[in-house]
Amino acid sequence: SDTGIYEFTLGASGDKVKARYTYLYVQEDGIWKIQHHHSSVMPEEIAMGKAITEQEVKDLFQRWNGALATKDPKKVAMRYAKNAVLLPTVSDTPRTDFQSINDYFVNFLKLEPQGEILESNVKIGQNVAQDCGIYEFTMGATGKKVRGRYTYIYVYEDGDWKISHHHSSVM
Repeated sequence: SDTGIYEFTLGASGDKVKARYTYLYVQEDGIWKIQHHHSSVMPEEIAMGKAITEQEVKDLFQRWNGALATKDPKKVAMRYAKNAVLLPTVSDTPRTDFQSINDYFVNFLKLEPQGEILESNVKIGQNVAQDCGIYEFTMGATGKKVRGRYTYIYVYEDGDWKISHHHSSVM
């Protein structure tokens, strides 16, 4: 038997995870084989949440705004979590999957929007962050300015902070 502690580096995120292990070996036909393998994350090593600062939460809006600037709806939709909900500013239809979120941005991006946060209120939890406030968009296609209330709820998913919930309403 072999018992100890090993560490894995996760390829997608680079995070390191330590675990206890036990191997029990048997010899069959002259070959050593694993009869039993047990592995468990060490309680003291369980991730207590992905840390994020208030400024990093505010910067997540800039990443989304940067995706808007590409004029590529897919790049914007990729900023949303797998099970995200988008309650958009200029549509009465809730968007609850990648395809419908992408579809919303196909039309919205024709306005060439660029946003600016005017008032931000950040709350941080374990693997979740919230930013609520007031923003203003300048529509590059027309020069029109649109002010709105917003809520972003971000979750840490697949090694990145993604938008889980986005609600926007015109003021």
